[in-house]
Amino acid sequence: MNHTGLLSTAQIWTKLFQGNGIDAMHLWREVGVPAELMQDGPHARAPLKYLDAAIVRVAGRIPEEGWGLKMAQCWHPGNLGVLGHAWLASSTLRTGLTRLARYWRIVGTRAQIGLHDSHGGLTFSYALAVDEPAVAWNTPDCWLALVLDMCRVNAETRICPVKASLRRPQPANPQVWNYFYGCTVKFAAAENSFTLSPADVDRVLPTSNRPLAGVLDGMLTEQLAKLTKDDVVSRCKAQFLEQLASGEPSAEDIAQRLNMSSRTLQRKLAEANTTYLKLVDDCRRDLALRYISDPDRSITDITFLLGFSGQSAFSRAFRRWTGVSPSEYRQRQSRPA
Repeated sequence: MNHTGLLSTAQIWTKLFQGNGIDAMHLWREVGVPAELMQDGPHARAPLKYLDAAIVRVAGRIPEEGWGLKMAQCWHPGNLGVLGHAWLASSTLRTGLTRLARYWRIVGTRAQIGLHDSHGGLTFSYALAVDEPAVAWNTPDCWLALVLDMCRVNAETRICPVKASLRRPQPANPQVWNYFYGCTVKFAAAENSFTLSPADVDRVLPTSNRPLAGVLDGMLTEQLAKLTKDDVVSRCKAQFLEQLASGEPSAEDIAQRLNMSSRTLQRKLAEANTTYLKLVDDCRRDLALRYISDPDRSITDITFLLGFSGQSAFSRAFRRWTGVSPSEYRQRQSRPA
């Protein structure tokens, strides 16, 4: 399955990489992220393969152990979309963590989030079934650190788990993890998790706002329901953008890249109330409007970037989208208001 993640979380990863001395923008280009993908809206999604490739490279370049723990310093509620704001409105950490577990698929479709009561308190777990060690060890480091910091922000105090465990092998300097969690971390464990005491998870939070949380829960439920239907649209769009500079890929090409038959792709797109031709047209229109606003790009360049056979074909399509030719549209935009 081609898993995807909420594109706005790329801002968190960008800050994390930069905070560890990595040129994040160069890194995203290095792993092949289409520039157009990074400009999509707040609810857009991106294939997680790009993030995995970036983590592998970063892990090979940063000598410092536990670099993923710095993820705690890089997040903002807006990076998690509606879920981030719903978290802030949670009445207790228990309701907040329950909310995260219920809607985590919106953040990323691959990880399995667990939440269960144990003898020590409430345990939050993060399971990731990948073979690449750099991804399997560092990704849980990052997300568990972020979630624990979210708990500390809501509680307005540096709460510490009663226990924490990680599947990664014993590091040379475990004190880095012990200091962050505030407890002795168990390595080479069966799961990636931390457990908060009942007193911490059931205390009413100062940021509690039940009415707002209820409204946001309704929005999250809609997003989650829509995700299952529309995820194929995001994945199809991402593959199309990746192949566009080499010419317009066919529906058969995209279906093959998504590991499904052409008929299955067409059916899934129909279930999402679109078609492959409409998706192609929408992608090209959005890119055309972005490119045409850049005075350094010629009409010929834009024609090539959008995969049109010639400038006349691009001009006809642009006139259909906007009612004017590309040059007219550019002239209008350059006029002072």
